[in-house]
Formats: sequence, structure tokens, C-alpha cells
Amino acid sequence: MTPQAATGADILQVKGLRAGHGPLVAVRGVSFALQRGECVALIGANGAGKTTLLRCLAGVHPALAGQVRLDGNDVTALPAHRRVQQGLALVPEGRRLWADMTVRENLTVALEHRDAARAAAAAEPWSVARALQALPGLAPILDRPAGALSGGQRQAAAIARALMANPAVLLLDEVSLGLSPLVVEEVYRSLRTLRAQAGTTLLLVEQDLGRALAFADRVICLREGQAVLQAACADTTREAVTEAYFGMATAAPLENTP
Repeated sequence: MTPQAATGADILQVKGLRAGHGPLVAVRGVSFALQRGECVALIGANGAGKTTLLRCLAGVHPALAGQVRLDGNDVTALPAHRRVQQGLALVPEGRRLWADMTVRENLTVALEHRDAARAAAAAEPWSVARALQALPGLAPILDRPAGALSGGQRQAAAIARALMANPAVLLLDEVSLGLSPLVVEEVYRSLRTLRAQAGTTLLLVEQDLGRALAFADRVICLREGQAVLQAACADTTREAVTEAYFGMATAAPLENTP
């Protein structure tokens, strides 16, 4: 798979982000930027701070310090629903769909709460029909309760619900967690379609190192809350990423700036 080329313009800038859980500091001064149309994989061992970082970006977990800028605008102080309206959407771990509502109803509720001005300004705003083109597996289950779906179907529905906000950046936490290899491949086919057809900017957490390196343009490795490696996937090796991942002696932490 050939990654979608980024445009060269930063759509998301993160500077010195710091966050914790009580006395535990989970994210320690992380800085990076995403270019428009780019896909970046966020990797690291359990407890490295990946989910906390994504939740801070989405505004559902408070940051202790740092700045988040989306398309040049400072969104650091905005609550989660305002960040969604500005174009920063999270597909959380566990999907968190409304189980007693159908897939169609989940998508419709998201449509009703997006920013009308941003949707009107979009060249091709997301709709249920457009989501079905990008995620065709949803068509047969559109009127099925979300609670009755398989894991892969729930993941696809959660991605579609996030798209209803017309996101400038789509954050995906634990893309393949709990899914069979066959279903994971289906989910990634859908993500490839999003990149090819819509040029969607993606920041995704992925435990499968090989898949992350094959799918993304760049990889950011977190260890103990710090970004110890930031590299283009084409310019790094699995061995170098593994060394950073596990904190082996041959891996030297890199600058936390792109």
C-alpha cells in the first residue's frame, strides 16, 4: 500500500503536552506535528501514555501543560465537543457507540451536533451516504442496533460516526484491539479508502508494529510518556523502532519536535 502523500502544511501542532492521572505523569512534554493528509502511527508498550495523549488531544482528558493547535487555531482550552466542531474527532478505545440505537441513528445524532458552518464550507461534507461509500460494510447493518454488532462492525460504525463531524484530523485509539486478523484487515481496507478518496489526516494507536510501519507515513514511539522516536516509516527499520519501543541501550531518545 502506498501512503497518501501529505501536503506539507501542518494541520495539527502539539507542543510540550503534559498530562497525568493524579500524581502519575503519563505524558511528559510531548511535541509533534501532523501534515494535512498524513497518517502517523502512535506506538508504545502498555502504559506508555498513548491513550492519555489521544484523549488530551480530543479534550476529554485535561492537560497539565502544553499547547494544541488545529489548522493554526489554539484549541488547548476548548472542551471536547468544541474540538469536535473545530474538526478534531476521536474514535475511542472500545468504540462507545450508543448500543440501543441503530447504526443509522448513531450517525444521525453525530450529524445533528456537528458545526453547521464548517459543514457548509466543506467541498464535500460527510453524510451517511458518503460514509457508506467509504465503509460499504455498514450498508447491510445500517438499521441494526449497535449493541448487536460484531467487533469489526462496531469499529467501522465508530469511524463513520466520527466522520460525520467532518474532521480535519481523525484520532483512532487501538484500531485493532480485540479484533480477529481478518476483521483487522477489513478495518484497514476502510482506512485506506478514507486516505485515498478523502485525504483524511490520521493519528492512530496501533499495537501491531509491522502493520503500523506498513500503513503509516511516520511513526511516533512513546516510552514512559516521552516521544523517544519520531521517524518516517520509509527511513527507519523495524529494529530501530523495536529498540526505542523497549528502551534498549542502543536506542537514544530523539528530540520531541518534528
